[in-house]
Amino acid sequence: MTATETRNPNKQQNRDAVVAETSTRDDVFDDSYKAKEGPKPRMRLVWRNVILMVLLHAGALYGLMLVPSTSALTLAWTVVCFLLSALGITAGAHRLWSHKSYKASTPLRVFLALANSMAFQNDIYEWARDHRVHHKYSETDADPHNALRGFFFAHIGWLLVRKHPDVIEKGKKLELTDLKADKVVMFQRKYYKLSVVLLCFLVPMWVPWYLWGESLWVGYFVPVLMRYTLVLNSTWLVNSAAHMWGNRPYDHNINPSENRFVAFSAIGEGFHNYHHTFPFDYATSEFGIKMNITTAFIDLMCFLGLAKDCKRVSHDLVSARAQRTGDGSHKTG
Repeated sequence: MTATETRNPNKQQNRDAVVAETSTRDDVFDDSYKAKEGPKPRMRLVWRNVILMVLLHAGALYGLMLVPSTSALTLAWTVVCFLLSALGITAGAHRLWSHKSYKASTPLRVFLALANSMAFQNDIYEWARDHRVHHKYSETDADPHNALRGFFFAHIGWLLVRKHPDVIEKGKKLELTDLKADKVVMFQRKYYKLSVVLLCFLVPMWVPWYLWGESLWVGYFVPVLMRYTLVLNSTWLVNSAAHMWGNRPYDHNINPSENRFVAFSAIGEGFHNYHHTFPFDYATSEFGIKMNITTAFIDLMCFLGLAKDCKRVSHDLVSARAQRTGDGSHKTG
């Protein structure tokens, strides 16, 4: 990403009126943000997080080495845990609770909250708050994982340092009454640590040991540490790679891009230029379930009567926006 390709917060960033009306008020970019004058605050490492991330990735690499000797059932269970964890982020914390792009019944919300705890990426309330800040102040000092600070920072570095003061300040000003009023969200927040111990660590390890005799050693390093690390990095790629590499068919004024590798690894979250242009669309893509397991899951939940009122952008509006602000790479299928 060259300097000329990065977004200037003062550039045209007016969302279509329908977006402002249909989105949560806090997930539409605010171009009135002005960075504070003077020297930038000093970056302060959180050494506990640095050490834990090093140990986690070392454990995941060891788990990868155990894969050839791991039973097929345990590998299948690892994939199931990966998908459940990922859905807890993509269909849950992201599309349901951050953007309110569809409505979910209580059983589905409970399921997604449990899956979110298995993902262990902060509780729903904190995840949604930070994600709304990311959209509202994208690529500024108030963005928790500002991609203008480089790939490493946007990917994992933001978790290894203290938050920029603007991130904290802007996060406190968001309207989060919808999250506070959601009993499922607040229950998960209250018992988050316990739910993480059970669902992210104990259950994925215990199931293969109890049901088909896998060793606890393999159960800990493959469906727990390796799976958890893969889910983390898949999510982080949305913040890093999808903000740097790819085409911008809907709005060339912003850095978020269409990245098929990220769409595959993050089960549908890589159509990022579309998502930042139309943040309320439940599919986060013009193309529905194509390379988008999360959208297929939500559609299935609608078919089963567990979800409804999925918000969508009309084809005419998408085409008009692409023609007006896109980079010329827009395709209809």
